[in-house]
Amino acid sequence: MRRMSSAGWGIALAACLAAPVMAKEAALQCANLIYASGTQTSRCFSDEFLSAAQRETTISTERRFKSVKLDSDELFKYPFVVMTGEKEFTLSSKERTNLKKYLTSGGFLLASAGCSNKDWDRSFRREVKQSLTDLALTRIPKEHALFKTVKTITALKLTHGGEDATLEGVEHNGKMVVVYSQHGLNDTKHTEGCCCCGGNEIGNSMEVNINILVYALMH
Repeated sequence: MRRMSSAGWGIALAACLAAPVMAKEAALQCANLIYASGTQTSRCFSDEFLSAAQRETTISTERRFKSVKLDSDELFKYPFVVMTGEKEFTLSSKERTNLKKYLTSGGFLLASAGCSNKDWDRSFRREVKQSLTDLALTRIPKEHALFKTVKTITALKLTHGGEDATLEGVEHNGKMVVVYSQHGLNDTKHTEGCCCCGGNEIGNSMEVNINILVYALMH
């Protein structure tokens, strides 16, 4: 892999957002979303992959997510956000507008159904369709650069068996702006106070999330 220098990362990040806010020592700050009018959050999603990405690459990251409301102006300070959950939800009109504006102006969303929850999966697909009316989720082929950006990933193995999982994405102007998994991408080995309760999640999620983060910053 061709690794990005600190200077190169700064240029790439500056290109991501019209008005990026740099954390101390140019460390990347990622956010987890508070959404559905404040009723849901991604608090259980492990942030360990942020530290792992820093160890594997020259990208400097803050070790913890910042909680950010989807309908706030603060959203646009972050080049990379996470959205997950385990039950049905509906976005407000302001949240849908903000989501579209964020994704079409340089932001990147990593989303997955917590514990592979089917209600959340249906809700997310509906909201993407309603928010991004001229864009669509499509399957990401295993030959895609995302699967070999840092780690070489040949399969997405589910923790409780079954067919290999797949990732889906949304592209805007030739750039991937959403990566979505209907199966949980939470690295549950590094979570505290949260339980997947037997959900059939992706077992190598740490490696997948490292690749997604670095891919988002390098493209």
